[in-house]
Amino acid sequence: MSARPDAFPFLTERPFAHRGLHGGRVSENGMAAFTAAIAGGFGIECDVRLSRDGVAIVFHDASLERMTGESGAVADHDAAAIDRLMLPDGGGVPRLRALLDLCGTDIPLLVEIKVDGRHVAPICAAVADDLARRPKTLAAVMSFNPVAMRWFRRHRPMVACGLVVTGQDRRGWRGAMGRALALWAAKPDFIACDIRDLPSPLSIRARRRGMPVLTWTVRGEEERARAALHADQIIFERSHD
Repeated sequence: MSARPDAFPFLTERPFAHRGLHGGRVSENGMAAFTAAIAGGFGIECDVRLSRDGVAIVFHDASLERMTGESGAVADHDAAAIDRLMLPDGGGVPRLRALLDLCGTDIPLLVEIKVDGRHVAPICAAVADDLARRPKTLAAVMSFNPVAMRWFRRHRPMVACGLVVTGQDRRGWRGAMGRALALWAAKPDFIACDIRDLPSPLSIRARRRGMPVLTWTVRGEEERARAALHADQIIFERSHD
């Protein structure tokens, strides 16, 4: 585990709005959701995928269809083509650079890198380059993929790195072993745990060692109460009408 538990206080200073403060007519991972999160005094969590021409795009799904109606994957389109697409609320699909501009120097940002397998260098480099252009932004990266976090540890060691973990897909000793190996490979500064798993042996050990534990995706009062006992900060969604 990381030996720098107190190096990034912005990780625990305020709750993070999951994909921005979305719901109702406000689309997830859109600029309106991010603006609403800032207005509410929250940090922002977002997802990033790589366009065909190597641009970091703020988008959750591998496919464009659910959120834009366009067929195909984010990875199959150039950034200029994605710029022309619309989210359900009428806003465009943001690039990471635009979100970093919005956050400025005082809004905490969690960038979840969406990438499968071991071929992580292109998306990690694109995110790292965008972050380097805004060096004073309070930004951290995180991923389910420990190889991506290992890339940042090796190439951008001053960027806060987090491992996203869940026990819902792999239970028992095999799952525990897989998560332990991922933690060893990533050597993260923090972990982001599935709220359904808390408290977990992993989260308990991390907190004992001084590693911040964030938890996702918190909805409702029961989960907020559980998070208050077993985590250091929440990644949340508001209740929808």
